[in-house]
Parts: sequence; C-alpha cells; structure tokens
Amino acid sequence: MRMLWTLIGVGSAAVVTVLPGVAAPVASHAVVRVAQPPGALSITVPASVHLGAALPGSSMSRQLGTVQVSDTRGVRNAVWTATVAATDFTTPGGGAARQISRNQVSYWSGPATKTTGPGARVPGQATSAQAQSLSVPRTAFAKTSGSGNNTTSWQPTLMVALPATAVGGTYTGTVTHSVA
Repeated sequence: MRMLWTLIGVGSAAVVTVLPGVAAPVASHAVVRVAQPPGALSITVPASVHLGAALPGSSMSRQLGTVQVSDTRGVRNAVWTATVAATDFTTPGGGAARQISRNQVSYWSGPATKTTGPGARVPGQATSAQAQSLSVPRTAFAKTSGSGNNTTSWQPTLMVALPATAVGGTYTGTVTHSVA
C-alpha cells in the first residue's frame, strides 16, 4: 500500500535589528536638541505554509508567500543581507524514516516582486536552476548599494526531495528568514 504524506512548513522567525540613537549636542543651557531616533531594519514573512502531499521518492515545490525587508534607517549606504535557513522536517515517532534532512530542502528566491527606494537589489537565487540546498544558511536577497529608506519583496520557492524510505505522516520544519 502506498501512503501519501503531508509536509508542512512552519512559519519563519523574523529578526529585527535596531540601531541605537545618538543624541545631538546641547546647543546652549536653555535649548536641548534631541536627535530623531533611527529607523529599523526588519523582515516580515508568511506565518505558515502547507506544502502539500506527495509520495515517498518524489519531489514537490511551492511558493512560500511574500517575504519583505523594510529599511527605514535612512542612512547613507543602507545595505543589508537577508539570510534563509531551515531545520530538518520530521514527523512524530523518531527514526531516520521519519525525517527529511534539510539537505533535501532547496530554496530559490526568484526576482524582486516589488521595491521602493534607491539601490541595487540582488536575489540569492534568481531562477529555479540556481536553487540551493538549505543544508547551511544561504543568502536569500541583498541590497548592495543605495542610501535612504527602502523596501524589497520577493516570493521564494521551497523544493523538497522526499526520501523513498519516508513513512506516511505530517512532517513539520521551520524555514527562518533573517536580515542584517
């Protein structure tokens, strides 16, 4: 009997980096100036994604939804790198037949779907032919030049090669996007 199993990707964690503010110097004893607090560099991701069902020994792929980096720091040379990483996908019960190694999970960012503000944006993997295994953290997207506030959005695709020895079940794992 062949069993279908379901693979669920649990929502990604978001990392926010906030730069400390610097107070402006005191102009006189009677007047105090307070610097505008700096903005933030943040990333938003889909909460969770159901990747679907497939048979052992096959593969599957699905877009994860929109990932967006927002940079409101307004600084000169406002560059950043968004990184993606994954855990192994597992189903309850333990054992090798109940695990899909993150080595078998590949990611490609695709091109930017929307940008605002100046600067060059570079996808980590512009096409499916450039998909990379998430055996180690990978660059998902980067902003390599430009100043001022900006946003960048993309819709990455996750591809999973299902082991022929996998048992039926619902497998869960975490794909994490971060930005710095």
